[in-house]
Amino acid sequence: MAKVTGVGGVFFKSTGDNAVLAAWYQRHLGMPLEDFGGAVLRWPNDVAEDRGLTVWHVAEKDSKWFSPSTSSFMINYRVDDLGELVEQLRAGGVEVIQGPESHENGKFAWVMDPDGNKIELWEPKLWDDRNKDA
Repeated sequence: MAKVTGVGGVFFKSTGDNAVLAAWYQRHLGMPLEDFGGAVLRWPNDVAEDRGLTVWHVAEKDSKWFSPSTSSFMINYRVDDLGELVEQLRAGGVEVIQGPESHENGKFAWVMDPDGNKIELWEPKLWDDRNKDA
């Protein structure tokens, strides 16, 4: 049987000027924008100890997981140094709405983009109970 092997892209509409929103992602999250206006993220550039993976999940219809966003989706971006990125975001005037916090599979923080979409930032670690306190 044929099956899904990974996430091939993340696509969403801007509620305003899509070029301004793309520039926000480039400035604050380091997205390497290409001539077509989007980014191409390659797994070999990811040096995390889990060697790269993408989590997929469908939330319950009454989930508050994406709050305070009213969007029906949330994107999780893998990052190489969450502490440094959070400092950069705050210095750039971006409010960190939660985190950073440590869990069994790494460190997390959450911000909102200018369109009101909640973004999850994840510095991955191999699953280990000791990571909760790291």
